[in-house]
Amino acid sequence: MPAQQKKIIFCIAGVLSFACALGTAAAIGTQLWVKGTILCKTGALLVNATSQELEKFIGKIQYGLFYGERVRQCGLGGRPFQFSFFPDLLKIIPASIHVSVILFCTVLIVFALVGAGFFMFNAFGSPYETLHGPVGLYLWSFIACSCGCLIMILFSSEVKIHHLSEKIANFKEGSFTFKTHSEHFANSFWIILVCSLVHFLNALLIRFAGFEFPFSKSKDSGTITGAADLMY
Repeated sequence: MPAQQKKIIFCIAGVLSFACALGTAAAIGTQLWVKGTILCKTGALLVNATSQELEKFIGKIQYGLFYGERVRQCGLGGRPFQFSFFPDLLKIIPASIHVSVILFCTVLIVFALVGAGFFMFNAFGSPYETLHGPVGLYLWSFIACSCGCLIMILFSSEVKIHHLSEKIANFKEGSFTFKTHSEHFANSFWIILVCSLVHFLNALLIRFAGFEFPFSKSKDSGTITGAADLMY
């Protein structure tokens, strides 16, 4: 492939990596990771509410990695309550998983920026180490993609397996019991999925530019090149 086309491909991959870093940073600061509704089970049982009357006992909840908001409905109108995970909910949530999600989000941002920088470096500069060549680009893309997958797996387990929404809904509730009526992942969660796919796409772009995947055997075994020869 001509050098000019390789530069264009690396520029595109660099821009995509930088956009993923910005998107992940924006996603961390929002409360749009999970949205759902919560049912005031105690209130509904007290009045033996029918299907139509249940609407008066269904509130809303949404939260992110640091804070969120719930609106409790127990037949007397909605009463909003804002909360933060640190330090309010630290004792009732799976703290190790939650902190791991935040940590992997940070790592994802860092390596997305590193990947973007090296993509641009390989597009306009001259490599002087192997890590500035295709092997490094594969490495940064793989790490960023893996972090995105781990974020989704850990956060999904926190929400679904550890019933995070119910724990939040019942926070500081003495006589009333709330149950999750419905919940779904919101925009910020899907941004992480898109970022993971983008980093996987970047690896394919490197291969499309004409560079073999790491640890793959070259057909021309008699040719041994240095680090500078890995580039165009």
